[in-house]
Order: sequence, then C-alpha cells, then structure tokens
Amino acid sequence: MGRRGKGEGSIFKRKDGRWCGFITVGYDEKGNQKKKFFYGRTRQEVADKINQALNEIKQGILITDNNITLENWLNIWLHQYKKNQISESTFDDYESIIKNHINPVLGKYKLKDLRPEHLQMLYNEKHKAGLSTKRIKHIHVILHSALNQAIKNGLIVRNVSEATTLPKNTSEKEMKVLTVEEQKRFLQVLEGERLKPAFVLALTTGMRLGEILALKWKDVDLKNKKITIRNSVRRIKNRNEQSEIKTKTVLVLKEPKTENSGRIIPLPDVAYQELVNFKLLQEEEKRQAGSSYVDSGFVFTTKVGTPIEPRNFLRTFYRITEKAGLNINFHALRHTFATRLLEANTNPKVVQELLGHSDISTTLNIYSHVLFDTKQKAIEEIDNLMKNLTNE
Repeated sequence: MGRRGKGEGSIFKRKDGRWCGFITVGYDEKGNQKKKFFYGRTRQEVADKINQALNEIKQGILITDNNITLENWLNIWLHQYKKNQISESTFDDYESIIKNHINPVLGKYKLKDLRPEHLQMLYNEKHKAGLSTKRIKHIHVILHSALNQAIKNGLIVRNVSEATTLPKNTSEKEMKVLTVEEQKRFLQVLEGERLKPAFVLALTTGMRLGEILALKWKDVDLKNKKITIRNSVRRIKNRNEQSEIKTKTVLVLKEPKTENSGRIIPLPDVAYQELVNFKLLQEEEKRQAGSSYVDSGFVFTTKVGTPIEPRNFLRTFYRITEKAGLNINFHALRHTFATRLLEANTNPKVVQELLGHSDISTTLNIYSHVLFDTKQKAIEEIDNLMKNLTNE
C-alpha cells in the first residue's frame, strides 16, 4: 500500500479488492470519533473523494451521515444542555418559542441540510407577520446557541445562523411616561384605594411589578427608611423532575436576574407614610380574619394575608387608570420615576443603580430622549450666558 498523502485521512485496501478511506468529522456525546467513509476502485479515487470532502468542510458544507432533525436536536439541546443553566421562566419561554415559532417552519429540516437562507426566511416571515424584533432576536439567540452546541457535538461544522441578518425595528413602541399633570391626576384617583401604597411605591422607587409583589416586611426597614430588593414574583409552568408539565402555572419567588437587580433603595417620606399606614391596616385585617388569616410575611396581600396574584393586581391598576383617563401599562410608573429624576438633573449612574439596570448603557439607551432634553436646556443656559456677556 502506497504512502498516504497529506490530509487524505486513512486509506486502505479491502479484502474484496476495493479501496476504502475515512476521515474524522466530529465526536459523539461520549467522545467517540465519528467517521465518514469513502469507497473506490483505486486508491487515487478514494483520495480524490476525501480531498473533495475536506474542501467541503472548509467551505462549511456538512458531510456527515447524521439525519437528526432540527426539531429533535432543539429538544435535546433544551433539556440536556440548557435546562440547568437558565431559570424556569426562561426555560418556559425558550420552549414556547421553539414550539410556536421555530418547529412549525424549520423543525423537519435535517441539521445537515439547514442553510442560512432557511433561517433568514423564518426571520423575514415573522417580521412581516408583525412579530416584534425583540422576539425575533430571541428566536435567533436560541438557534445560534443550539447550532453552536451541535458543532461541539460533531453534528455540523458551521453555524448557519451567523450568516443571517436580523430585521431592523422600524416600528419601535413609544415609551409611555406620565406628564406631571397626569401623575397628579393618577395620585388623586388613588385616594381611597386599598393598594394605593403599592402604586406610590412604584412612582417613588421605580420598583418593578414583580419586585413589589415579592416584597416582604422583613425587607422593609421602616426605622432607617430603606427597602432591600431580594426577589421577584414570577409565574412559571409547574413541572416534575422529567420536565413534564403537572399543572398550568404556579407563582414562585425568584432571585433577581442580575447582581444589580438586587439592591437597596432609600424610602421617600411619602412612600414611608403609606407603608406605615398599610401595616396598621394589615394588622386590623388580621384581627378581623382571625384563624383564617395566612401570615405570609408579604407587604402587599389580600385581606386574608395571602400573596396577591399579579393578574388581579393589574386588574385593579387598569381600573384605576381608566378612571383617571390614562392609557398606560404598569411599567410606565417605573419610566415616570426615572424620567422625573433625570429631569431634575440626577446623575444617570444614580438612576441606573436605583432602577437595578446591570449596565449604565441600558439606562442611557432607554432614557436618551430625556437626556437630550436636559442637554438642550444646558445649551440654552450657555446661550443665554453668552448673550448677556456680549450685551454688557
């Protein structure tokens, strides 16, 4: 048998007289080599086939015999590789995106047959159908991560998602912020509402809905007027150890997503007084409920002490906003809080820390319009100064 040429892989002559060669195209989950075999009447014929295959690998063309579909691989990737790395709510979100957006369009494709244009078609169709660019980006993140893992497993040699372009957001929703007059009207309508302290807290601390409903009295330091954010209430699917859904959903307390989300917030006097009064009200409700009262430790509860269901809380919120003639969502209270601070020339770094943003760039991007107005006012002050100096 002649010497093997450089890059030819392993070539040998079989007992039946034919030549055979193979190259390694990856490794399985146990670390074993995955081989691609080539056959021919002569050694040179096999060597040519191997060289062609090696060139195809360099060009990113899949040559393995693996017939796994994208749908099957996404299921393996989600349950075997991602489940223990992400939160339950993120797992539910990924599962929903795969089921509702990816599998119906691309699920039946074999990994080895997947092309950039297939993914691009998916992104374009979803964008045309009105799916938000944020959601399309989530689809892309899932596919990119799953295909990267497929490369590590030797199933493919190229991540086709890297050759795609995400649609631009041409219809970005305008961030809703209460004007000072609207904020005043909202506060007036709150009078007499049992959960008024929760809404005041949102307007004066910028806390998220999940953070407010997860707040416990042990995290409220009334003496030193400060609040510690430790958790957020989230609704996730109730699963068993095999990830099978037992019941539809269940409310859970989750730790903040990032280190900055867990934070200490000074308690303004107006919010402090609301909480003091609410604590007294809660104690009276506990006395009236007697043995039926559940001492859950939460700040905002039902009249019998149980945690407030977010959907019920939002029903109350929308009833109040309708009465006030306002078309906003709850997050607008957080935006209003941040906007008022920036309008008062508060350092953006302080605003970032109060909001719990992981990076100041997030704060600057979200509230760039407010910062521009602030800069414009600063320029006007310089302009007035220059005019006064030149007129002297």
